Amino acid sequence: MNQKEFFKILDREGFERLRIRLKIDKGELINIVVQYESLIEKKWTAIVRYDIEHGFFHRDMMTPQGDKIKTPIDISDLKSAIIYAEQDIKDKWEHYKQRFLKGFKK
Repeated sequence: MNQKEFFKILDREGFERLRIRLKIDKGELINIVVQYESLIEKKWTAIVRYDIEHGFFHRDMMTPQGDKIKTPIDISDLKSAIIYAEQDIKDKWEHYKQRFLKGFKK
């Protein structure tokens, strides 16, 4: 099994990044994580994560209190899931960060 991980910077200052982790087995993509992280108080903090843990593709919205709000997303193809997750984070990272900083509650 092979694991690849890489980052994409979302802002000019380098305080906002996208972490992408792929697990590949015998040439087949078997697991993905697409996570938006922000450098808050000198620590990389996860704010939004897309993955297929628990057997289905979903988004976890993190809260400052340490909770996760899970939303299932109806995409079964992992390549399409990566594209969806990456585009959503690129389009909405500023919104996600503001919600996180305000300490939102569902």
